[in-house]
Amino acid sequence: MELVGEFFGTAVLILLGDGVVAGVLLEKSKAKDGGWIAITTAWALAVCFGVLVAKALGSPGAHLNPAVTLSVCIQSGDYFNFIPYSLAQIGGGALGAFLVYLHYLPHWKETKDPGKILAVFSTEPAIKHTVSNVISEGFGTFLLVLGIHAIFSPLNGGATGIAGAGFVGLLVWAIGLSMGGTTGYAINPARDLGPRIIHSLVPIPNKGNSGWKYAWLPVFIPLAGAGIAAVVIKYLV
Repeated sequence: MELVGEFFGTAVLILLGDGVVAGVLLEKSKAKDGGWIAITTAWALAVCFGVLVAKALGSPGAHLNPAVTLSVCIQSGDYFNFIPYSLAQIGGGALGAFLVYLHYLPHWKETKDPGKILAVFSTEPAIKHTVSNVISEGFGTFLLVLGIHAIFSPLNGGATGIAGAGFVGLLVWAIGLSMGGTTGYAINPARDLGPRIIHSLVPIPNKGNSGWKYAWLPVFIPLAGAGIAAVVIKYLV
């Protein structure tokens, strides 16, 4: 049941998250040009409801993110769940992205910019500068894991249930508003990889390539950032 929760929770996360990007970027959408505030707000809400769905369907941890799963594994010393959780999360991300594709089906042919089409599914840096992009994704994910630890820490009262999901959503909202303008704040390998695979497979006119030369960064750097945060939490906090 935990894998079912991770799969469908991540699907909800991506359906709502990629969905707002589609609404803001695709031609003839009523939400077109809604802007960064709309995108970051909807992503924060997507996290809240993704977490709640995951918990309701059997995943009490509701990671929705291989980087978060890795951080939990490092802190506990038990890596058994890392691969199955990650596969469920990536699969859920792919499902969510495919549902976005279906939902906005008539809008794709109206959109001629391949960069906007790709941005619905996956992240790209505002300025391609590998060192800076690595710092952005690594630091953003470090803060995500550290913030999640703080939210659920007994020293802060140990948020639970809907309150916990809400605070995690607020954390993601803050990261998006303050740090997301550089790389689009993937901070989650499943958020980027699953939808990027769907972008490469679905028949969208004018979609261009899927940006695989950059794809390694939002997959591996969040894992590194989460790993560093987990070590800091485990040994220094």
